[in-house]
Amino acid sequence: MIAYLDNNATTQVAPEVIEAMLPFFTEKWGNPSSMHAFGGRVAAHVREAREKVAALIGADPSEIIFTSCGTESNNTAIFSAAATGGSHLKIITTRVEHPAVLAPCRRLGEMGHKVVEIAVDHEGHLDMDALAREISGGRCFVTIMWANNETGVTFPIKKIAQMVKEAGGIIHTDAVQAIGKIPVDVRETPVDMLSFSGHKIHAPKGIGVLYIRKGTPFRALLLGGHQENNRRAGTENVPYIVGLGVACELAAEELRKGAPARMAGLRDKLEEGLLRSCPDSRVNGDKQQRLPNTSNMSFEYIEGEAILYHLSDLGIAASSGSACTSGSLEPSHVIRAMGVPFTAAHGSIRFSLSRYTSAEEIDYTLHHMPAIVKKLRDLSPFVRT
Repeated sequence: MIAYLDNNATTQVAPEVIEAMLPFFTEKWGNPSSMHAFGGRVAAHVREAREKVAALIGADPSEIIFTSCGTESNNTAIFSAAATGGSHLKIITTRVEHPAVLAPCRRLGEMGHKVVEIAVDHEGHLDMDALAREISGGRCFVTIMWANNETGVTFPIKKIAQMVKEAGGIIHTDAVQAIGKIPVDVRETPVDMLSFSGHKIHAPKGIGVLYIRKGTPFRALLLGGHQENNRRAGTENVPYIVGLGVACELAAEELRKGAPARMAGLRDKLEEGLLRSCPDSRVNGDKQQRLPNTSNMSFEYIEGEAILYHLSDLGIAASSGSACTSGSLEPSHVIRAMGVPFTAAHGSIRFSLSRYTSAEEIDYTLHHMPAIVKKLRDLSPFVRT
């Protein structure tokens, strides 16, 4: 049996998405930027996909830029803000952001910009008092994720965005993990820029989105073409754009049908079963203010990587955190920032579900995890206390 519980890393492509994409490899393969009718017909499908993407987050289609991935979207937003914000712009982020945000922010710090990283508490909540002080301390650019990719903990982005706007700043949010799992509406939440990625919502890898609110100062990252209204040069990836449009339609439908509640039920069943059957285990992060599909758990005295290897041998896929950094043997920066005890930090793994996750996959994992944990603890050199 296969139990795929690593959906925060990537999701399977929905059959409806594949079906919609296929004609753009074989029949409708024109360049949408071409002047002739063959390209023009393809351009109409790009416009339709842009409308579907915009509808999912309550945006105007003109505010949507197609990119290659969430990382490109994040980098574009951050470097644009730095380029348009002047030499004394303060950049505010958090210690638990995805590397696609932390790395460009730290690069800007090396270039002379003031960069502030806000701490979190042991449940993964932001220090809102510290954030408020930094926001009120002068002109700023704030980039804070909507939901954490490792713990699923959600941040009060609407409140943060209102604080930033009142202070005259610009705000970007990495919403890669939030889109499709919880409602996201830019009409209600006044962010200036928002990033997300297709392969987290059952579209292919290689397509992303950057939302830019009308009137937001912007400087393109990629130059050399007029595509995306001169905001992102490069020939449009038409099949993937079309697929993303369908994936956004499906995500909106699943939200209406209550898919998040179903995922939360399966997640809770997994957590409760593991807490009962595996002594000295814990859930990391707030158990209420989080995504419905994500569980980060620690199993004390053993290495998370060892658990993952044993799970993989049984056909169970999970992860130790961000897929971009999971090759490291060190506990993730998110777990360290939360102050998870040493004996538990190294034994942290993330389970993440999708709308395709079945109860059978959860049962299969619950059946095998206790034996894996016991076996590894029997071999563990750590002293139990």
